[in-house]
Amino acid sequence: MTIIDVAIIGGGASGTTAAFHLASKNKNVCILEKNISTTGRVCSGGMSAAVQNMFPFELLPIIDEVITNVEFSWCNADKVVAELSGSSPFWIVKREILDSFLLDQALNSGCNLLSPFNVVDIKKKSKIWQITALDGRQLEAKAVVIADGSQSPWPKSFNLGPNQQKFASTFSGRIKRKGNLRSETARFEFGLVKNGFAWAFPLNNEVNVGMGTFLDNKNSIPVNEILQSFLPDLGFAPSEIIGSEKKLRVWNGHCKLNGEGILLIGDAASLCDPFLAEGLRPALISGFEAAKSLIYWLDGEVNCLDEYTKTMQRNWGNSMAWGKRISQVFYRFPKVGYQLGVKRPTAPKRIAQILSGEMSYEDIAKRVIKRLLFQNQSSKS
Repeated sequence: MTIIDVAIIGGGASGTTAAFHLASKNKNVCILEKNISTTGRVCSGGMSAAVQNMFPFELLPIIDEVITNVEFSWCNADKVVAELSGSSPFWIVKREILDSFLLDQALNSGCNLLSPFNVVDIKKKSKIWQITALDGRQLEAKAVVIADGSQSPWPKSFNLGPNQQKFASTFSGRIKRKGNLRSETARFEFGLVKNGFAWAFPLNNEVNVGMGTFLDNKNSIPVNEILQSFLPDLGFAPSEIIGSEKKLRVWNGHCKLNGEGILLIGDAASLCDPFLAEGLRPALISGFEAAKSLIYWLDGEVNCLDEYTKTMQRNWGNSMAWGKRISQVFYRFPKVGYQLGVKRPTAPKRIAQILSGEMSYEDIAKRVIKRLLFQNQSSKS
């Protein structure tokens, strides 16, 4: 049996990103995907245009909408609009189009694909990983990348990822027309969803609509009730939407994302933003950084993959630590948070800058702390 360099379990955005970068450096890579599908894979589809920096090819041709304005509301009223400025706008893409495009780039660079390949066992023997499919097929690899999403069983099996996984309850759907949602405008609604928010993101001739709740709410979201309030304000009837509910892993503390020859990326690594539910940017960042670490490791320039975990902590986790704190306060007292946070003159711009990748939650926290210190000093003088 031929031993390949890297087996990537999962052919979504994170897995195909890692596969492309590894194959581009002439590594023998294979994606193992349970079910490659070209049908609609509905999610919010939002990502910062800054992700372009991780690819040598243009992403803009597959982008449905470039967001220049972000509209916030409380129970469909009390609306605030923020403009996205700078060179990094917010992009909306159909997930099925993005995943297919990145897969094609990986395959064109020399990556292989096995699908359907339903992985049921991963074990290591003499520094070589053996991956077994449900039908008995086996593959051997020097390294394994776990990229099979929020429902992945493998992080727990290898004692990787957060000690305690945290899930957001979400619903995502799509409507086959634009309604009255303005072009180039993303909508965030904070008053209708307990401990969370609803969103509407425009596509070319459609709209992605969804909602999420983020504070360990054990009850299911009253999806139909919320849609009956939210959709008419966008010019839609609730009967028009087609979607589904799912549990989404969100960031829940710094944790180890690698072992000896194994890495977690994307939703399997619990990287999703715990405040705004942004999952695509960390998926692409982790795929890119995982490939970089693996290339150094396979070339013998480093003897472990620990730098991957350190890099993700520095480039993503540090900001998410502040995002988690903001989420815990905001979603417990959302009306106060909306009045004192979102409606603060600079707040919408700051949220827009987070979405565009121009700022992090850490940057915002430091600004707030500095402002409080200044006010405290002023009161004493």
